[in-house]
Amino acid sequence: MSDTPSVLFVCVHNAGRSQMAAGWLRHLAGDRIEVRSAGSAPADHINPVAVEAMREVGIDITDQQPKILTVDAVEASDAVITMGCGDACPIFPGKRYEDWKLDDPAGQGIDAVRAIRDQIKERVGKLTADLLPA
Repeated sequence: MSDTPSVLFVCVHNAGRSQMAAGWLRHLAGDRIEVRSAGSAPADHINPVAVEAMREVGIDITDQQPKILTVDAVEASDAVITMGCGDACPIFPGKRYEDWKLDDPAGQGIDAVRAIRDQIKERVGKLTADLLPA
């Protein structure tokens, strides 16, 4: 690992879960962790309900765009956190991999997305504590 650890969040559309996770990590770790997100089949835009749920907690993700998952992004990351992309996520030896089982916010109302947002915050908090020295 480099001096600054890097994390790649991956979900299918890079429009909900991975964008919320990246937003939380940027918020909690600042510039102490490099943050990336991508999708195996990116959507055209971020889920507006995910944007609203994050706005409610003071995190603005409106400047983000869904991005295609690339081998380069995986190779450049110390930790790869997947959220339902299955076999589409490339695996490289020596990387830390975690698969977070989270409901997909696509098509869900704000109450359901808030619950997903809060689950993601808890997991990102643990990940941040694990990656950064005390």
